[in-house]
Amino acid sequence: MEHNPFHRIIIKPSNIHLHLNPKLFYHFVFFIVGISLGTVATLYFKTLSFHLQYFFYHGNPASSSSQPPYRSPSLTLAPPLATQPEHSLLLMSNNNTSIRSITTNKVSLMHNMTDQDLFLEAIKVQGRLEKKDDVSNRANPKVAFMFLAKGSLPLGPLWERFFKGNEGLYNIYLHQHPSFNETVPQDSVFFGRRIPSQPVFWGTSSMVDAERRLVANALLDDSSNQRFVLLSESCIPLFNFKTIYNYLINSSLSFLNIFDDPRKPGRGRYNPKMSPMINITDWRKGSQWFELHRDLAIKLVSDTTYYPIFQELCHPPCYMDEHYIPTLVHMKYNELNSNRSITWVDWSRGGPHPGRFGWGDITDEFLNRIRFGGNCVHNGNVTNVCFLFARKFLPNALEPLLRVAPLLLGLDP
Repeated sequence: MEHNPFHRIIIKPSNIHLHLNPKLFYHFVFFIVGISLGTVATLYFKTLSFHLQYFFYHGNPASSSSQPPYRSPSLTLAPPLATQPEHSLLLMSNNNTSIRSITTNKVSLMHNMTDQDLFLEAIKVQGRLEKKDDVSNRANPKVAFMFLAKGSLPLGPLWERFFKGNEGLYNIYLHQHPSFNETVPQDSVFFGRRIPSQPVFWGTSSMVDAERRLVANALLDDSSNQRFVLLSESCIPLFNFKTIYNYLINSSLSFLNIFDDPRKPGRGRYNPKMSPMINITDWRKGSQWFELHRDLAIKLVSDTTYYPIFQELCHPPCYMDEHYIPTLVHMKYNELNSNRSITWVDWSRGGPHPGRFGWGDITDEFLNRIRFGGNCVHNGNVTNVCFLFARKFLPNALEPLLRVAPLLLGLDP
């Protein structure tokens, strides 16, 4: 048999292995395992240290996505909006109110207060003002123009001309559907004037909720607001700003049209379950488009007695926006009211909705008939200037209204 030259080399290692010291072999194995464990542990603790540093620096990732650092949990940060008036009371309040932008020195009218909290805050602030007897607010009174609109303001350009040059004498508040989204130019008088809103449905208590919400925000926003006018997107001014301002500021009464309607659309809507708190002899009807003095505005948002009764028992064909405020004012504060409206509307055509006016209706004769065709008492004097605003005007009425505005309404072109 042929001799294999590598035979000794193959057998030799096994002989050596048999004669190795077992202690040296186990030491070698432990050394390799220790090196491996040390490497793995070092990598693990480096990763853990990084995550711990990130956690303590940035906070809980889940909470930071919904609540950025350095923001009070009770506040909802809104985009910087219009500059807050000098006598702003929102910044005097605690949390849950508007906040000032860090970068622009502008204040948002947005907040996350419930209606109940908002009303209570407005009442508390008014109480502090009365204790201080702050006459500065009455010396520089403003008119709050409160727009209750579904969405856009198609007649906005007319209002822009109306307000132009009268800064410091008015504030604007917009209640629009929460889902409405529109970019407003920063130089517009409507920029940043939206308040927190809720959906409004015709014929329901949500209409009155929106009205009270507008009044409460205006009360809380600026203590100089002394008169509060409720308007819609279809309203127009009938005179220039100074005429309307002086008419309202110099009046000692509010303007609400209140009457007793014995027909089915009036007393026929009364619910006997309202008795004895509200009797049928107290039941009143009126237009929702009101103008309030600050004293009566406070009374409106302070009511917790009659509002729940209406909310529970006044449902279609009882319309809360036509009966709640007229009945409340008649029962409790009739001496504060002039018992007439300053917003003209045409009901001559019959039906559940007033007449509407478009392009072809806008003439000098038509507008002057509204402006000077009345007969009423203002501050004890008989006058033919009884209406300061009018509705309902369609979007296509804007162009002819802008055309007649400089001459007829005295508005700057």
